Amino acid sequence: MSSLTLVTATRPGRSLHLLVALVALALAASACGGSSSATSTGSTSVTGKFKAPLPAGKDPSTVSKEVCSTEAPHDVAEALGEKAVVSKPTWVDDLYTCRYSYGTTEAMTLSVKELSSWPETYAYFDGLETQLGVTRRLQGLGQGAFQTPNGSVVVRKDWKVLLVDVSQLPPSFGNPPTTPGVIGLAVADVVLGCWAGD
Repeated sequence: MSSLTLVTATRPGRSLHLLVALVALALAASACGGSSSATSTGSTSVTGKFKAPLPAGKDPSTVSKEVCSTEAPHDVAEALGEKAVVSKPTWVDDLYTCRYSYGTTEAMTLSVKELSSWPETYAYFDGLETQLGVTRRLQGLGQGAFQTPNGSVVVRKDWKVLLVDVSQLPPSFGNPPTTPGVIGLAVADVVLGCWAGD
């Protein structure tokens, strides 16, 4: 089961939502074959030693493509109890993005920014903190993560930064219904649970 924890305390009455999230996270971890709580500072080579992550390239990496490929949408649908229509991904300025649509107005957007060094990655991650705001920091998800006021989740792993933008979801969504904040956590965990290497 995932080791995702919230650093700040949650308000009373939120225990049901957290229970739903934990169940979803457990499903996600088992579906993708592992937990997303990787804390290494690089990828493991064949010899077992750590090597630097791969820099952004001309095309999106396999890891980034997983966000919009068949496996992640399937696992997200299982976790949320809702099936999405996933848009054709875009690749602009080293940002890989697709939209998960649920009907005409309900949607969430997943994106992965690929960077080429630790300083670039930290700067981009910190920039999102400033731009989007932080309501709580998350432990056990990637190598750094936070949640924004609208429930969206930002995760840093190696030289990539994942954004699960849930700002276009209604206050209650999914089966069983829950909040966008819980959905953001569950989806981030599903995606990170599927990531392996870079």
